Amino acid sequence: MGQLTKKVPKCLLPIGGEPLLEIWLKLLEYHGINEVLINTHWLSEEVKNFIRQWKIIHPNSKLKIVTKYEKTLLGSGGTIFHNKNWIDDEEPFFILFADNLTNVNLTKMRLYHDSHEKELTIGVFHSETPKKCGIVEINKDNTVKAFIEKPKNPPTNLAAAGVYLTDKRIFKYFPETNDDKQTLDLGFHILPKLVNKMKAYLLNDILIDIGTPDSYEKAKEAYSDMNKEFIY
Repeated sequence: MGQLTKKVPKCLLPIGGEPLLEIWLKLLEYHGINEVLINTHWLSEEVKNFIRQWKIIHPNSKLKIVTKYEKTLLGSGGTIFHNKNWIDDEEPFFILFADNLTNVNLTKMRLYHDSHEKELTIGVFHSETPKKCGIVEINKDNTVKAFIEKPKNPPTNLAAAGVYLTDKRIFKYFPETNDDKQTLDLGFHILPKLVNKMKAYLLNDILIDIGTPDSYEKAKEAYSDMNKEFIY
């Protein structure tokens, strides 16, 4: 993202006059999420300052926000493992990649997750660039029968959306170690072990991965449409 994120962390880039993280927090609160853990690294103090301001501006918010600073990047899987003690023993929890702009209906996804007994629900979408994504193959009941991270020859264009719902059973698929500083990638190291143990949930929502200046511009253009389709 070059100069765009030199002084502003990606999750605070403005979209339609709002930081991306604010859009996420509103979405979470709208769908009844009562606690969120935000993992920080680059320009972490900027994120903490934003959270402090959020609490002042939204004094009646019931959303409890916890931040965890990650001095050395541990990867998407390592972050989850490092914060496993924060997770409740019983309640399912979402794993959300905050560099996406989305209006995903988390309530519907939770209802779908509750309708089956698999250990994880993976949000998926039809990607125009499947070689750059984690790709799933599914059977007739949406059970994931294969998962390949960034394949050279994608068997489908059904891609992981960076939206997951699971519970503490996921930790069975992490390496057995006492090293909470291990570096792990969710797509390369964990999800392939959950083949036949997770179901795919097709997102019929706006979803834009803000990974390049072009996609950032696309997200800003889509924001007005998102507001028309989703009212907080």
